[in-house]
Amino acid sequence: MEAAAAAAAGGSSAPGRFADYFVICGLDTETGLEPDELSGENFEQTPLRRTFKSKVLARYPENVEWNPFDQDAVGMLCMPKGLAFKTQADSRDPQFHSFIITREDGSRTFGFSLTFYEEVTSKQICSAMQTLYHMHNAEYDILHIPPTNDKESCSSIEDCNGTSVSKLQRFNSYDISRDTLYVSKCICLITPMSFMKACKKVLEQLHQAVTSPQPPPLPLESYIYNILYEVPLPPAGRSLKFSGVYGPIICQRPSTSELPLFDFPVKEVFELLGVENVVQLFTCALLEFQILLYSQHYQRLMTVAETITALMFPFQWQPYMFPSCQSKLELPQEANLCFVDVDNHFIELPEDLPQFPNKLEFIQEISEILMAFGIPPEGNLHCNESASKMKNLRACDIVSDKRNGNIAGSPLNSYELLKENETIARLQALVKRTGVSLEKETSSNKDLKVQCGEEEFRVYQLNIQIREVFANRFTQMFADYEVFVIQPSQDKESWFTNREQMQNFDKASFLSDQPEPYLPFLSRFLETQMFASFIDNKIMCHDEDDKDPVLRVFDSRVDKIRLLNVRTPTLRTSMYQKCTTIDEAAIELRLVKIDHTAVHPHLLDMKIGQGKYELGFFPKLQSDVLSIGPASNKWTKRNAPAQWRRKDRQKQHTEHLRLDNDQREKYIQEARNLGSTIRQPKLSNLSPSVIAQTNWKFVEGLLKECRNKTKRMLVEKMGREAVELGHGEVNITGVEENTLIASLCDLLERIWSHGLQVKQVNNVLLDSERRKSDASPAMSPLRISLIQDMRHIQNIGEIKTDVGKARAWVRLSMEKKLLSRHLKQLLSDLELTKKLYKRYAFLRCDDEKEQFLYHLLSFNAVDYFCFTNVFTTILIPYHIMIVPSKKLGGSMFTANPWICISGELSETGVLQIPRNILEMTFECQNLGKLTTVQIGHDNSGLYAKWLVEYVMVRNEITGHTYKFPCGRWLGKGMDDGSLERILVGELLTSHTEADERQCRTPPLQQSPSMIRRFVTISPNNKPKLNTGQIQEAIGEAVNGIVKHFHKPEKERGSLTLLLCGESGLVSALEQVFQHGFKSPRLFKNVFIWDFLEKAQIHYETLDQNEIVPEENWQTRARSFCRFVTAINNTPRNIGKDGKFQMLVCLGARDHLLHHWIALLADCPITAQMYEDIALIKDHTLVNSLIRVLQTLQEFNITLEASLVKGIDI
Repeated sequence: MEAAAAAAAGGSSAPGRFADYFVICGLDTETGLEPDELSGENFEQTPLRRTFKSKVLARYPENVEWNPFDQDAVGMLCMPKGLAFKTQADSRDPQFHSFIITREDGSRTFGFSLTFYEEVTSKQICSAMQTLYHMHNAEYDILHIPPTNDKESCSSIEDCNGTSVSKLQRFNSYDISRDTLYVSKCICLITPMSFMKACKKVLEQLHQAVTSPQPPPLPLESYIYNILYEVPLPPAGRSLKFSGVYGPIICQRPSTSELPLFDFPVKEVFELLGVENVVQLFTCALLEFQILLYSQHYQRLMTVAETITALMFPFQWQPYMFPSCQSKLELPQEANLCFVDVDNHFIELPEDLPQFPNKLEFIQEISEILMAFGIPPEGNLHCNESASKMKNLRACDIVSDKRNGNIAGSPLNSYELLKENETIARLQALVKRTGVSLEKETSSNKDLKVQCGEEEFRVYQLNIQIREVFANRFTQMFADYEVFVIQPSQDKESWFTNREQMQNFDKASFLSDQPEPYLPFLSRFLETQMFASFIDNKIMCHDEDDKDPVLRVFDSRVDKIRLLNVRTPTLRTSMYQKCTTIDEAAIELRLVKIDHTAVHPHLLDMKIGQGKYELGFFPKLQSDVLSIGPASNKWTKRNAPAQWRRKDRQKQHTEHLRLDNDQREKYIQEARNLGSTIRQPKLSNLSPSVIAQTNWKFVEGLLKECRNKTKRMLVEKMGREAVELGHGEVNITGVEENTLIASLCDLLERIWSHGLQVKQVNNVLLDSERRKSDASPAMSPLRISLIQDMRHIQNIGEIKTDVGKARAWVRLSMEKKLLSRHLKQLLSDLELTKKLYKRYAFLRCDDEKEQFLYHLLSFNAVDYFCFTNVFTTILIPYHIMIVPSKKLGGSMFTANPWICISGELSETGVLQIPRNILEMTFECQNLGKLTTVQIGHDNSGLYAKWLVEYVMVRNEITGHTYKFPCGRWLGKGMDDGSLERILVGELLTSHTEADERQCRTPPLQQSPSMIRRFVTISPNNKPKLNTGQIQEAIGEAVNGIVKHFHKPEKERGSLTLLLCGESGLVSALEQVFQHGFKSPRLFKNVFIWDFLEKAQIHYETLDQNEIVPEENWQTRARSFCRFVTAINNTPRNIGKDGKFQMLVCLGARDHLLHHWIALLADCPITAQMYEDIALIKDHTLVNSLIRVLQTLQEFNITLEASLVKGIDI
């Protein structure tokens, strides 16, 4: 306010004008040549290559209150490398660059600078340069005197330094009598907004005025005065034309509903770096990695930096980008940053950079746009040359330009190039099915003439198209971000003071709805400062009026997407959705019909003799006329909006008059149709019959959507099986489970909010909770309780919002197969439903409600782990029950038992179990689906023997119960002498009480039982399998593993079960080695491991005696011995059967099993310990077994940590 008042008092323009300052920087002849300290010591350079201090020579006006002049910053940024000197032999083309000054409060001022060379007229400066040269040459001669008559040495000096002394003197010398000396000078505009193209033209035309043979039409002061005081800033959504020295200059500003102002050429960035590199750099910037941009050209640095920040819409860049123009650059080895060499098309990425979601399809979409504009997607290494060439190319030349992949004609031609691409083939198929045309829509204003040049207009078009594609990625990714924003309960001031401690976004719930491939990127992006600032902005701007302009544009786009999804409910999908909202019409209209033309430059009241023209020299301007603006300016703050408003009305009127009758009728009809499709009729304004019909249609639509969604989700879950049964197309499966469930949650939210008396869904759940109570029983099956499930969700600290909690509850209910049942229970409270919902609400239409619940019931046919797999970091209570043998005195057991439970996500570590306690509950981070239990004891006390029948573990939130059969002793001298065992379990499907007793029908696969594991006293107890049955068991076990790897990763089960389960590979190979095993002596059990140890001793003695049949054999024998020794040396107290299991697992992992079988079949120990009928002695059967095991070689088997704990091979 003070600044505005002061400005008005001084008769100066308020900050509604185009430029704030005009600045001249260069050589101050009074202070002479001063070395530039900022450039470092450069005395080794020849004086012409050194940099000297530049000064701000003049600025007009002296100061404006709303933008105080920062002399140091402007001086440094106008000429970052200080003054440069050249002679007539050097090229002296003018160079343009832009810069930004950011103040402490975050506000930005923009600078545009043109550097050119002027002849040095000061004799003092010329003689100073000559003196510097004499000194330099004298020093150089002392340092580089070659030994006399030593030609070789001389030539080596020339090689080492790259250029010889004579060359250096020829190119970098200065002789006052022979050479003309030139010095750099800079003219600069400081503006409140970044109209880069317009400012560049202003400066170029001013420079042209002093270098052209004819003097300009008016003194330069007139033009500078005009740009400073008489040219206004165009308001949002308007264009402006003003006069330069030689021609009109146009600038236009986007409206408040368009993407923010951005005036740099995106084209140049893609030519310099290529699409792939731009997307990688964009990803680094989003994740706030430090970025080092390196180039010899200031403007390239600025263009790349500004483009990347503009493409981040709606997120605001936090300053982590370092532009550098140093000629030599050394990076520290340990710096984990993104290094971009702009000039050489090179980018070095930081480690662990996650991929941007849908990166391939995203790159594809950008490439299509670039090719439509004749720009090669891979970029152009010789960008500076190519830019000038491109201007002169005709369309036919572009077609023949195969090297750069340029293709002329329609975008469909560009599509041919990418036909080979698999992703594109899929996208094309999708496009055909959806009936979307790939033709780029031609502008309706085809015949209208734009006021700027054709090339400039194409730059505008490309900018808007590329920016829209980038913006579309964020509107798709964050379409429902608002529901996850945690609104503060306290007032704004107290929220602001405690901002650092506050959680402002429900990250866990938001991520739970995202497709899995997005998670590596999104989980890191949500932790960035820019995302936190974006959400803070959202929280602080409750009203539309005080909303940040960028946020307002983004929210309006998100609303459109959400509205579209409600009108035409599509399945949420991780499939790539291309940008369909590229609107160039607004920009074209602004450029076709200019909204305002500024006052023309005119003669000023100047002193006679000033403003004199001198060719090649920028004149000393008359400061008194440029320091003060006009006394009354019609563009003062107060009058300006009225002018533009008047202009608005005139514009609309003339646009309307320009249309012929047919066009006018067409537009009116379109407006009516648009109104009818987008606006839902207000029910209060309609007759009862229309109300009933409208609602009935809406309810029918919801029900139909529910039917389609449930079918689609079941088809997806059943995968290939469903396709084989004829329930879906192969090409529509493969959608992420996460997105399918998020899509179901969207539908449930719409159903629950339809016809609500007050729009607040949570009341339904809260009221039901108040009316019911629940008590949780012990290890008997968990009681089915809606309230208990809701309490579990409310206790999860990671979920912060009501929407997040409701969605987590839906996931939990689906995993427990209780969604339909729970919702039915909720809706059975008719009194509450009547209180909360209007008569026409979906939830009060009984038939539709029944059908809806029936559709949801179909989810019980498949197993979902949508809660367990999504909330991976939450604490979950687990209940353990150990069932010892009742017959063999478990109560006398004296040792201290322990247990360790492993799942797909993590393991518990060793848990000590209090003695004689067989049931306990503990809490730990989500383990995922459970796979193995390790159980053991410390062998203490008098009776350290324990026969465990089985172990049961239950997840107390999801109710999933796993059974781990054992049936073996734990104790020294008992069974195989094991003090710990690894048990493999499986999820129990039923929830009956029979689970507490031993299961009558055992699960499909479990830990092998006691009977089969060792050769017992009475051979009659042993199940005798013939060789055919054993071969079949091996075939089935290997086949199971092969099938596992041929399934999509999402559909794979547990590999541990396939290796160590009831019908697993370990069990099948046990049968092989037990077949024909010689009967043991009375009261002594002989195990397979005993045989393997003897075989190991045999091969080790052979190796020592160096009696080796062949090298291949020797390698196999050594690997076998190494593995057996390592397993025997493990600190774990596992028994002989446990060791055999470990050996088989390691052999499968390292693809050695078939080698070891061949080795053991020929071992003399086999002859001693096996009868003649044994399978291991039958060469035909052994060869067949080897062939079957060889099929495992192509698979990369990863073992669970619990199977190989303590072994380091």
